[in-house]
Amino acid sequence: MKIKLPILLLLIFVFSGCSEYQKVLKSSDINLKYDKAIEYYGEEEYYKAYPLFEELIAIYRGTEKAENLMFMYAYSDYYLKDYILAAHRFSQFVKTFPVSEKAEECQFMIGICNYKNSPKASLDQSNTILAINELQLFTNLYPSSNYVDSCNVIIDELLNKLAKKRFEKANLYLQTGNYKASIIAYNNFLDDFPDTEYREESEFLVFKSTYFLALNSIESKKNERIDNAIKAYITFVDSFSGSKYLRKAEDYYQELLLEKQKQEEKNS
Repeated sequence: MKIKLPILLLLIFVFSGCSEYQKVLKSSDINLKYDKAIEYYGEEEYYKAYPLFEELIAIYRGTEKAENLMFMYAYSDYYLKDYILAAHRFSQFVKTFPVSEKAEECQFMIGICNYKNSPKASLDQSNTILAINELQLFTNLYPSSNYVDSCNVIIDELLNKLAKKRFEKANLYLQTGNYKASIIAYNNFLDDFPDTEYREESEFLVFKSTYFLALNSIESKKNERIDNAIKAYITFVDSFSGSKYLRKAEDYYQELLLEKQKQEEKNS
């Protein structure tokens, strides 16, 4: 089988490039390795620079070059999307060079790496909480930093993600008919996230939960729970008089009044 000339040239270029890189890796010339590591990093060939940084950091430890090497080493992990290891490298940099002019940026990047590892709201949010804590730590350490505004924006985004997870958990209680648990979950959610975008809907769902709990109660608890549901309705209407949920809330409220009347007639 004949290989077309352009493909052949490409193969020669690839293999010659690999051969050159292997020579650099195997070389005993530390200055060559240092120069090539900087070159590969500058050309965004982080996978090539990475093993060179790993070797060079051990050799140059305690010298002026060590700081820059550790900085690029951490960023190589970051650009290669190994955010867990990158966070560790940035943390090591801050501990090793606490007075470096790069320490502020590395402290910020610890939070960013954890932010990158924050999963969607339905999954475990340990990394989200860690990211919030690291970004908040940064704003405490560097309150005048140019990165503070970015930290605050990201923290708000992450808090919204935590809020969404808590809101969805409360919804699950309601959907499965666990009305007592849903009332507690929604109220705790509103206490913990008072400025949430889900506030109006949550207030309505507190009322909805108390409504269903009342109507599905045993006779001995029905009157008390109807009264609680009516109070929840009043709280919702007072807070959101123009709510899109108002019509549905009115329907539930009228049913509660009818049920209350039935209970009064039974007891008279």
